[in-house]
Amino acid sequence: MNGFDFKEIQEKISDSFRPWQRSFQFWVRATNIYTGYKVCQLRVSLFKDAKKQEQMWESQHEQAADKIYFMCSDLGGFFLKELGQTIDEIFETFDEKPLGSASIAQVHKARVKGNKMDVVVKVQHPGIERLMMTDIRNLQLFALYVQRTDIKFDLYSITKEMETQIGYEFDFKREANAMERIRHFLYENNKKSPVIVPRVLRDTVTKKVLVMEYINGIPILSLGDEMARRGINPHGKVAEAAKQNILNSLSRAYGQMILKSGFFHADPHPGNILICNGPEASHILLVALLDYGQVKELPDNLRLGYANLVIDIADNNASRVAQSFRELGLHTVAKCENEQQELLRLAQTLFDTKMPAGQTVLQPFADDSSIKKIAVEAFPEELFSVLRTVVLLRGLSVGMGVNYSCAEQWRSMAEEALLASGRLTRDVKGTSRRRASLRSLRAGR
Repeated sequence: MNGFDFKEIQEKISDSFRPWQRSFQFWVRATNIYTGYKVCQLRVSLFKDAKKQEQMWESQHEQAADKIYFMCSDLGGFFLKELGQTIDEIFETFDEKPLGSASIAQVHKARVKGNKMDVVVKVQHPGIERLMMTDIRNLQLFALYVQRTDIKFDLYSITKEMETQIGYEFDFKREANAMERIRHFLYENNKKSPVIVPRVLRDTVTKKVLVMEYINGIPILSLGDEMARRGINPHGKVAEAAKQNILNSLSRAYGQMILKSGFFHADPHPGNILICNGPEASHILLVALLDYGQVKELPDNLRLGYANLVIDIADNNASRVAQSFRELGLHTVAKCENEQQELLRLAQTLFDTKMPAGQTVLQPFADDSSIKKIAVEAFPEELFSVLRTVVLLRGLSVGMGVNYSCAEQWRSMAEEALLASGRLTRDVKGTSRRRASLRSLRAGR
């Protein structure tokens, strides 16, 4: 037909319209979710009973969670796959059914030829980078709208950092380097690493394919079912001790990575955490941390500034929080009385896992929330990964029914980091004294 391939032309036209279709779907659904929260906010204001208000917010969160889940599911990645060589040339066995599939890639269990070790093969979905970047740009526009009309928080800077971090996820060579670096740090700086980090098979890493050690474990969200299967009361002392140990191990690893190294895994959602059996005949459960596509390296000034803030939060030191915020480049404007206490409350909301007594969900839209009372006009993009990590750890702790403070656990690590930098000194009685940073001294603070 005169050299025309109508099927190819049709596919090209369809491909060019996919980002537009995706944007339309995003805005229709995002608007629906946002409107639902605004309507709930109005309805809540009509009731004085705090318990009734809490129930209404809980119901709204559940409805919104379902809508967000289906939006993410419907806009998710597409099927794979392609390798440089045939599967038979590289692998002795290869399970075609994936162990799991996420937005950017999916993973398969396999065994490399000549090697008896089971491995996981992570393969990137074709064409996904362009679609993901479309999602992020839509989210940035939505963030600009929300921060100008409702929540006075620098959401746009957060979405810019998300754009940077997600852009990194498409390079599996970078992920392999990050995994090896974090594994080396945790294994070299502890007698026993608080978490298991898979080993990378270097000879089989490309930009879009990553092969690593297979870790045998169960998803952390299946822990309750596994305990029930073993006849363990999920609310008994044995279960509670196991949950405490799991969270302690995970949180300790993050405290060390963030405060002492500054280079950390920045995506501790439940899908990236496995629970593994310890040595035989022991009841110890180990934690494995997977997926190093999102990692972050903090410059020393932010790492040490955050260490100061951790100490402030752990000590409930409201008088120092404003100074720590300024040192971090986090600019706020108070719209309330008791500014110092509200700044401390804001710091706890953003950077601590501990929930207020009787609460399981924080309400950013509520009129008495710290984010409503304190406008955050500038939020350092590089701190978003820390904030996100703390929020995810908080979600895990709430889900497991363990209310703990990462700031209290990390306090000693923060002191060690400051001591090593010369920003903290101890007198003969062992009392710690923080030195003002050079930047703070120059600013006359």
